[in-house]
Amino acid sequence: MDSHRVRVRNLSSGGMMAEGEITLLRGARLSVNLRNVGWVEGTVAWAQENRLGIAFAKEVDPKLARAPVGGGDLSTPRYLRSEALVGYPGQNKEGLRKI
Repeated sequence: MDSHRVRVRNLSSGGMMAEGEITLLRGARLSVNLRNVGWVEGTVAWAQENRLGIAFAKEVDPKLARAPVGGGDLSTPRYLRSEALVGYPGQNKEGLRKI
C-alpha cells in the first residue's frame, strides 16, 4: 500500500484537515502518523480537490502534535509548518517511503 506526505491544515482532538497530492474516497480507512503522537487510525470524512477531512477513531491531544521537537522558529505554530504521513491500517510503518 502507498503512503503520502500531506500538509496538516487544521488539527483537533477528533480529526484533521490535510492537504496534498492524494486521492481518497469518503469512507476510506487510513492511518496518520502525527509528530509526537504516533499512528492514529481514522476515516476520510470528506474529500475535495487536494484536501480531505479525516475523523480519528480515538481522540488525540493536539497540543502534543504542536509541541516543538527541537529548536527553531516558534513564531508560527509548528503544526502549521509540518507534514503528516498518511497510510493504511496494517501497513508496515517501518518501510514507508516518502512521496
